[in-house]
Amino acid sequence: MSIHIRPYLFRFTLLIPIVWLLIILILLQSNKTSTKSSDNIQAKDYNSNHRPGRDADKADTLAPLRNNLAPTIDKPAHVELSSESVRVIHEKPEQVVPPQLENAKQSLNGPGEMGKAFVVDKDKLTPEERRKYDEGFQNNAFNGYVSDLISIHRSLPDVRDPGCRKIDYKAPRVTASIVICFHNEAWSVLLRSVHSVIDRTSSDLLKEIILVDDFSDMEHLKKPLDDYVKVLGKVFIIRQPKREGLIRSRLAGAAAVKGDVIVFLDSHIEATEGWLEPLIDPISANRTTVVTPVIDIIDDSTFKFNYGAVSSVSVGGFDWNLQFTWHGAPERDRKRRKHELEPIRSPTMAGGLFAISRIYFEELGTYDAGMDIWGGENLEMSFRIWMCGGTLVTAPCSHVGHIFRKRSPYKWLTGVNVVKKNSIRVAEVWLDEYKKFYYERFNYDLGEYGDVSSRKLLRKNLQCKSFKWFLTEVYPEQFIPSDAVASGEIRNVLAGFCVDGGTNHHDHHKPVIGYPCHSQGGNQLFLLSELGEIRRDDGCLDYPGGINDANKDDKVIVYPYHGLKENQLWQYKEVYIMLIITLLNKTYEIIFPFENNQIYHPISNLCMSLSDDSKHIRMSQCDENNQRSKWSWKRKPLNETSKA
Repeated sequence: MSIHIRPYLFRFTLLIPIVWLLIILILLQSNKTSTKSSDNIQAKDYNSNHRPGRDADKADTLAPLRNNLAPTIDKPAHVELSSESVRVIHEKPEQVVPPQLENAKQSLNGPGEMGKAFVVDKDKLTPEERRKYDEGFQNNAFNGYVSDLISIHRSLPDVRDPGCRKIDYKAPRVTASIVICFHNEAWSVLLRSVHSVIDRTSSDLLKEIILVDDFSDMEHLKKPLDDYVKVLGKVFIIRQPKREGLIRSRLAGAAAVKGDVIVFLDSHIEATEGWLEPLIDPISANRTTVVTPVIDIIDDSTFKFNYGAVSSVSVGGFDWNLQFTWHGAPERDRKRRKHELEPIRSPTMAGGLFAISRIYFEELGTYDAGMDIWGGENLEMSFRIWMCGGTLVTAPCSHVGHIFRKRSPYKWLTGVNVVKKNSIRVAEVWLDEYKKFYYERFNYDLGEYGDVSSRKLLRKNLQCKSFKWFLTEVYPEQFIPSDAVASGEIRNVLAGFCVDGGTNHHDHHKPVIGYPCHSQGGNQLFLLSELGEIRRDDGCLDYPGGINDANKDDKVIVYPYHGLKENQLWQYKEVYIMLIITLLNKTYEIIFPFENNQIYHPISNLCMSLSDDSKHIRMSQCDENNQRSKWSWKRKPLNETSKA
């Protein structure tokens, strides 16, 4: 019996270490599984911080973005804050790494980097975040919420033409002082403006940045801003003791500059690579040259940086409402240059961004301190530069982005139209006999515009040229209302309704309408040019339809002037009686025009008419018996009917 047991004992003894080995392997495998489970729990714990009812935690997750600690992510397109999570949505779904609070290093893949659009789906925001989103737009007239998610040091593409990068500017002989005025500006937008200048400007050229606070009442622009700029070195703040407006605040900043060149910038801009050298180089060669950059558009909602080719550079003009306008550079000015990268002449400037010699700025009379807030100062400065011996140019190699807002978020003086007041001061000092074309727009209701005697004396002392010289030599493309063959309101003979429509650039492509005549000019003032355009400034009445659109409402639109006639050609139809007289063997022909009061469109063979409800303008078959297609329109030019 014992003989048979031994072999089993021997085998059992051999199995013991094998069993232990298996147990160890099982335990090791179990430990790995436990570790994986622990990792999963940690991930779930992270996500649990973003469940419903934890709005504050969701805001905390976005805090690194608001503090410009860019998250490490791939190709972001927009942010969604839903009731379950905070997600960065990509153009192509890729791995997302949560923001790291300790990582202050800028990521080129962060929100808005390289000037890309950053879109927030506001409908998926939590109630608290949606409130912040709405307040961002309400307080700033741009998307302050998105701006706070974008780094104040965000990267931008080098938008210059490749040829600009090859230009070797001479050794700098001048230094620049940057003057930025602000009133209740958003924190991230103001700091991004400042840092874009610091980050993309040679320290040898940058003398200082002067921030002029025009009596802001937002807390972040007080001690927090003071503390922030202390560490920047070349940035200083001037505080206005009361609300002064852009013009007088710029004067305060200019009085404090130490650099050779003053560069005025708005407080919601981004300077690009190599922006300053093209601005100050022409000034170093001739201090009476004033230079503006190419102003690129930063989208007010997504903060996308939009820019165009050097061949599409626009220059400034104006209309007879004394409002600034953009238009393409005329061929005659393009031919003045050796190549397209040279600065190009501009009749006027937008006024928010330009460089000028500090000494020349003072010699030229700085700004008109009698103007309030802002408006009109850009045209006044433009006219003064040209008429008093200077030159105004745009530098194609200098690019600065600007947020163009659709409205002003600021409070204005009640009961005072400051833009009108400022513009009347411009007209009184600089427009000479042409000021009547502006005054006609509001029926000569000038109101109170202050004393301009000192500005007229300045013009005399500077020995400035006439405004006629400006129109002839600098801006011959400008339409002169005195050349019109008809002007004033276009009044329907049956009803007391007139053709009504805006002609500014934002009104282009919109229809004109029928509206009760008010005899105040404005949107009811139209001119018939010698070439047959019905226009006001750069906007012309245009009928692109044909016979198929006859009797349809709202087909007559305002379209930019193109000079090709076609859809913009009209005739105020007339019937002539010719009287032939023979006297002393000489024959004389005397023509008596009789208007039939119809406005005829030759290309469509239709006439303009008023709809049955008088609210719309339409084109219909020409019928002399149809009173709704007959219009009363003064035939005399403005210069024969206006006041002296």
